[in-house]
Amino acid sequence: MPAPLIIDLDGVLRRWEPFDAVEARHGLPRGALPAAAFEPGLLHRVVTGTIDDDRWRAEVAGALAAAHGPAAARAVAEWSASSGAVEPAVLEIVRRYRRSAPVVALTNATSRLPHDLARLGLDRELDRVFSSHELGVAKPDPRVFALVCGQLGREPAECLFVDDTEGHVAAAREAGLRAHHYRCPDGLAAFLDAA
Repeated sequence: MPAPLIIDLDGVLRRWEPFDAVEARHGLPRGALPAAAFEPGLLHRVVTGTIDDDRWRAEVAGALAAAHGPAAARAVAEWSASSGAVEPAVLEIVRRYRRSAPVVALTNATSRLPHDLARLGLDRELDRVFSSHELGVAKPDPRVFALVCGQLGREPAECLFVDDTEGHVAAAREAGLRAHHYRCPDGLAAFLDAA
């Protein structure tokens, strides 16, 4: 039986406009928006389900407004309007692989994930989606890999894992999965062909 593919969403199957374009349009210094949005304590709370997406974005807007003035909150509104874009070459690889084995997403995500997947049409392109927000545990915590493999009814060594974050790939390998550090679609295709 072919190995199920567990694939990351952001940075692999979905891409985002660079933050600096949004920052420039709203007069923010470069790096201000991701620094506020991905502050480790705040990010951990939203991706493990302690707070919802609306609360997270409100806290990001508040931090930016406190540091850069009330107009900075408009940058968060513009950033929040997007659901990103599908990476077409990766989607084609996913579609091919799904002809013989299940493809599921494992993503560190917020409560907004179902909305984004539906908006992008990705809810129809995956056999299942595992969101850290719903699981209560996020990559690279080894428990997340055990949870997903268990729900798939497979041993870790029977599963393939793809992520663009090197630390997540290392954690997946440590948990026993066959893992690939995503850099480009051709590399992903080669990994799947070899597997």
